[in-house]
Amino acid sequence: MVENNLDILAIGVHPDDVELGCGATLIKHVDLGYKVGILDLTKGELGTRGNAELRLKEANDAKDYAGISFRENIGLSDGFFVNDMDSKISIIEILRKYKPKIVLANAIRDRHPDHGKAATLVKEACFLSGLAKIETFMKGVSQEKWRPENVYHYIQDYNVEPDFVIDVSGYLERKFEMIACFKSQFYDPTSHEVETPISSKQFMDHLLGRAVAHGRRIGAQHGEGFTTYEYIGADDLFKIR
Repeated sequence: MVENNLDILAIGVHPDDVELGCGATLIKHVDLGYKVGILDLTKGELGTRGNAELRLKEANDAKDYAGISFRENIGLSDGFFVNDMDSKISIIEILRKYKPKIVLANAIRDRHPDHGKAATLVKEACFLSGLAKIETFMKGVSQEKWRPENVYHYIQDYNVEPDFVIDVSGYLERKFEMIACFKSQFYDPTSHEVETPISSKQFMDHLLGRAVAHGRRIGAQHGEGFTTYEYIGADDLFKIR
């Protein structure tokens, strides 16, 4: 397993969150040569379709499909996790283990209450991870402090206005193939399970429509939007679209 000096750590409270929110961005950055990892906070055990064991297998299949360096799960309680010391420490241990430069986290506001809760939890853990007086250990060895350079939040069910958009033209098909690894959760005309808000073909059309809309705003075929609490800086006016 690749440890230390990770470029991007994508964190989702449920397995499949990062695929839906920023899957094309992750695949593109893997192709560009960056080291990318995924952290799932829960096993998604409250999901209507499938079960936790199947969800973990699907998550691993998605990781392998996209060429992600690793995928870990810290096993917080789906639907009932809290923003407390233990939850933050579990995330801090992963941050200090892999030392990501950029963290991508859940939407700051969304239909599922876990998403906004996780966005705040991860943002706070990223800050606290940089405090030396918070001690964590990995295999009995004290970890060094580490704070990611930036925390960005991908967009999920709600149409949150993005602060910036990544051009993912040419990557939408592969994003949908990555999502399709979660066969139990999404559109499958052969499935006999109960339909959910995310299992219909209309939901996949919604994802495509958003990618087209975000791409159009930056003069691209497709885009994925992100929000940030910080200013976005640039060295050159001509490198801003």
